[in-house]
Amino acid sequence: MEVRVFPNATRPGTGLRPRRESQRPLLPQHARHCPVLEAGSAIGFMVYPPLNANESYVVEFQGEGRYQFTYYQSATAGKWEPMFAVGFSLPVGSVGMIREDVTIIARTVEISAEDAKVFARAFFVPEDLGTPTGAVTLRGAWSFQTPAGWDTIYTSVFNNIERPVAPILVVRVETDWFPHDSEFRYVLAPGEAISGTHELPIGQVFFVPREEVTLRDCSEQEIATIRAAKAEFFREKATHRVKTPYGLQYSPHYQRQSRDRKGS
Repeated sequence: MEVRVFPNATRPGTGLRPRRESQRPLLPQHARHCPVLEAGSAIGFMVYPPLNANESYVVEFQGEGRYQFTYYQSATAGKWEPMFAVGFSLPVGSVGMIREDVTIIARTVEISAEDAKVFARAFFVPEDLGTPTGAVTLRGAWSFQTPAGWDTIYTSVFNNIERPVAPILVVRVETDWFPHDSEFRYVLAPGEAISGTHELPIGQVFFVPREEVTLRDCSEQEIATIRAAKAEFFREKATHRVKTPYGLQYSPHYQRQSRDRKGS
């Protein structure tokens, strides 16, 4: 299947391209030997923010309808300096115009207040703030157009369990006809913030067909076949065990079977 990609409209060509990634460095070492976990992590593609290597941002939910976007640059490795900030205040009841206040922090920044507001919109969607309370929608560097009959699912990075983890609203879009920008809808608590950097993904996408699924009960013969196959698999798994230098034992049987079937 071929899925076409198109860049962020405000910053075309900025940011890493979507890519598959099965590794999660923050997981325990023994998770590296779980092929089904790695396969789950590799579903679809990671999506990154439209940032260069020397750029980052932070979006903070300050509570009571107030949010702040702060843009940073790094002149030297590891030292981030804030350039400007845009504060957003939602009206009472979240109905009406959003108030936007720009603060220029670095003296070297030459940008107007209006340009700062436009620049901030390349990274998140102010119109989605507060839907629901604490919601922050982040934009990706690249978006997707799927073949006819296929949708795109937008979600958080799978198997990224390092706390704190902000909850996300999972979205499914008919991207074969609707030109949807990659957007990831996180929900923050008051005082929480979410950041974007060049090399860290802000979300994950995968593609599903709109074909209807019908569930059917297995026959007794089919159930017997499944149980026999299961017993045979675990017998083979037990006879193909490997011991790592650290003393951990695991079986590569599932991984080998998967590779053989893909190659056949």
